[in-house]
Amino acid sequence: MKVILLQDVKGSGKKGDLINAADGYARNYLLPKKLAMEATAGAINNKKVQDAAKAHHAQVELDQAIANKENLTGKTVTVTAKAGKEGKLFGSVTAKEIAAAVSSQYKIDVDKRKIDLDGDIKAFGTYEFDLKLHAGVVAKMKVMVKEA
Repeated sequence: MKVILLQDVKGSGKKGDLINAADGYARNYLLPKKLAMEATAGAINNKKVQDAAKAHHAQVELDQAIANKENLTGKTVTVTAKAGKEGKLFGSVTAKEIAAAVSSQYKIDVDKRKIDLDGDIKAFGTYEFDLKLHAGVVAKMKVMVKEA
């Protein structure tokens, strides 16, 4: 019997997979526990439509990430920080501060976990960092730390 899995089933497949299960296994286990639904023509068609929509959304997201990479690569973002007498920063400039600066200066939402710094920024100057926009799409940017 052909069924479409509604949840991950160990040994059978992942959610959304179309599998050929034994009749007894499908009728007595998968269907009553709502782990799968019978693969009728309408259900298979719905699955194809959902898969196409998911692929389209993934492609749109990738295209947007590539466009953002072209826009951001080589750009410099400015962050201000307070410092002591010798020009040494109080604390350090973090990925959270850089993400907020990128969001405010370039109007692109950035997660702080997507910023890859070589090390802590503890002095004024210009530093390079990688901004991971999507899987395999990385923009190389600079952060300029100025005195507040």
